[in-house]
Amino acid sequence: MTPEKVIGRFAPSPTGPLHFGSLITALGSYLDARSRGGEWRVRMEDIDPPREQPGAGDNILKTLEAFGFEWDGPVIYQSQHLGVYQDTITDLLKNKLAYYCTCSRKDIAELADGDSGARYPGTCRGHTRPRENTSIRILTNNNKISLLDRLQGEYHWDLENEFGDFIIKRKDQLFAYHLAVVIDDAEQGITDIIRGADLLTSTPHHLHLQQVLELATPNYLHLPMAVDKTGAKLSKQTHATPVNSDNAVPELQAALVFLNQTLPPEHAHCNKHELLGWAIKHWSLENIPASEKIII
Repeated sequence: MTPEKVIGRFAPSPTGPLHFGSLITALGSYLDARSRGGEWRVRMEDIDPPREQPGAGDNILKTLEAFGFEWDGPVIYQSQHLGVYQDTITDLLKNKLAYYCTCSRKDIAELADGDSGARYPGTCRGHTRPRENTSIRILTNNNKISLLDRLQGEYHWDLENEFGDFIIKRKDQLFAYHLAVVIDDAEQGITDIIRGADLLTSTPHHLHLQQVLELATPNYLHLPMAVDKTGAKLSKQTHATPVNSDNAVPELQAALVFLNQTLPPEHAHCNKHELLGWAIKHWSLENIPASEKIII
């Protein structure tokens, strides 16, 4: 049999400039795909306009280019796929695999007990007719989810008891990340997803949707998160410092050190292309720390 072609991806949201945590994810996914002779694609996850910043998407793409990343095919924009997301939801509602929900976060918090936290208790199950100010949830039906992460190891979740039925379309009529990312990964033929360990708790939702929609499940690898001394994840929400596009080599070197990868003997004199070429040839999963967080 012909081995499956590896197709990786980097999928930022245009909510601000690229920061060091995002650079780690981009670099890890890029090196993993390229080291295996695979493709690397870029997708802009622009389906949450209230959180997006004007020009952020173009800025991210220019930053990736400045760091020497080269992607295959055109950049995909999720905002171009809204019709596909809606058609999927329509089918799920028709087949009674999803339902309308009028509950607010306050309602859920009041219904939740000490053990279940904010788990949705299924209050609106059976609501099949549209109502005003409703979200749409997918049934979890006591589904047991397992994952063998390429770095973090084995995980098991009881989706209904741990999370409950989850939202696939919000009350503000925006499509949920869980639904959009699963549909687009399948559409792009993504075989390997490398992202931060902060998204581990999202993975059972994605695996469930893949099962319900009869889509292939990619391989997953969750990299350790870069956190500050307070334990807060580097993110746009915490105002993480943007990477310096004019100083690409030291930033790339720092990201490689974070991932515990080998640097060239003469790394101080490498340009970005030489550094990335070396890193591709010497990429080692075994060297990456399996911890979910690393203080920088």
